[in-house]
Amino acid sequence: MPMIDVYAPADLFPEDADQRLGTELTHAVLRAEGHDEDSISPFFTRNTAAFVHRLPVVSTAAEPSARAVRVQIVTPPGALDREGQRRITRDAGEIVAAIAGDPSLTQRTWVILTTAAEGGWGIAGTAYGREEFVALARAAGTQSGGQ
Repeated sequence: MPMIDVYAPADLFPEDADQRLGTELTHAVLRAEGHDEDSISPFFTRNTAAFVHRLPVVSTAAEPSARAVRVQIVTPPGALDREGQRRITRDAGEIVAAIAGDPSLTQRTWVILTTAAEGGWGIAGTAYGREEFVALARAAGTQSGGQ
């Protein structure tokens, strides 16, 4: 289940945009992982999260107060293939630019893709790797009753 962090100047997005930003990015990364949104397990949707960080200042080497965004997406091992990486990089930049109302922002949105180390995901006191994630997904699918 991906974890997404968006770092942007505090005033870059409209005040009420955080929920939309989180929703659109979480669904985009699930699509990039190859999930079908019509049949995705609640296990995945409940555990894919976005955190929006509005910062007082974002600086670059050229500008002390830059209009730039960093989107960091951490995924479990093997979740994104090369095409998925390309897709989420493109989609994340487009989502950020659309919500900010600035098409040129795609040129200033850095998308950092990180794959967690095998066993590098933890919840409920357990470090999970591919094998554990597969077992969790199967169990969630049978327990969710298709909800």
